[in-house]
Amino acid sequence: MRKIILASNSPRRKELLSQIGLRFQVKPAAGEEIITKEMPWEIAEELSWQKAREAAETVEEGIIIGADTLVWQDGKPMGKPKDQEDAARMIQSLQGRDHFVYTGVTVLVKEGDQTESHVFYRKTRVRVFPMTDEEIWDYIKTGEPMDKAGAYGIQGAFAAWIDEIEGDYNTVVGLPVSALWQVLKKYQE
Repeated sequence: MRKIILASNSPRRKELLSQIGLRFQVKPAAGEEIITKEMPWEIAEELSWQKAREAAETVEEGIIIGADTLVWQDGKPMGKPKDQEDAARMIQSLQGRDHFVYTGVTVLVKEGDQTESHVFYRKTRVRVFPMTDEEIWDYIKTGEPMDKAGAYGIQGAFAAWIDEIEGDYNTVVGLPVSALWQVLKKYQE
């Protein structure tokens, strides 16, 4: 397999790539995210493209993976919370209801002056059990929600409040590795 670069410093994405046996380097994108799209899957793909493209500028050859996860509810994106009160507001709106998580993925394959791109997304529906204000604040006090879209991590303590999911679990974690593998396996040597 060619050299793989992950354009993210997300511990969850690193763990998922390692889980499927990939060896990779990390070159996190640091540029400003610019959203020009409106539909959630388009936004997730657009942001994943920006991250992959930024990392690709520093690499001559290899496979660059960019990803972005978007929590979507009531026709609006939910980003990472600004502070604890913002996290409480987000979790309050999620509890007892369904929402959708979109993860956009961009794979850029650079060889010499040629770049091939694959851009896709996966969507997963998530239902959260009802939560009391005390449960919400106890979760926020763990610190876990502060760096996550929608203010929760399905793979952490918030798992206690996940009623059901429909779709790929890893999409919610932050990287649909099975769909990614279907792209990457074309480039095995």
